[in-house]
Amino acid sequence: MEILPTEKTLVEDKQLLVLTHLSQLLDFATGIGGFIVPLVLWLTKKDEVIGMDKHGKAILNFKISMFIYFVISAILVIVLVGFIGLIILGILSFIYPIINAIKVNNGEEPSYPFSIEFIK
Repeated sequence: MEILPTEKTLVEDKQLLVLTHLSQLLDFATGIGGFIVPLVLWLTKKDEVIGMDKHGKAILNFKISMFIYFVISAILVIVLVGFIGLIILGILSFIYPIINAIKVNNGEEPSYPFSIEFIK
């Protein structure tokens, strides 16, 4: 069977998946790049790279969930409990992208705890 030039073929690109997970860390440098870069990669490559759709959705669900938890913790700063929440969320937002990038590189499935499934 011949592949026509107009047909898209899926390719396996483990490095791009790893970079997509690690791109979340841009939040610590730019403030919002950790949401925009994975979103752009997911939207542009979800039909071209094997697993990008699944990984992109997991990343975006995690980022949206963390944002909601950050807002709640910021509000709770008024009663001093929010400081602990902000510290914990900062640590989770830093550690889980690295853990999942390592998992993807090893051929394992990524998992983001505390994620609310907004994008299905």
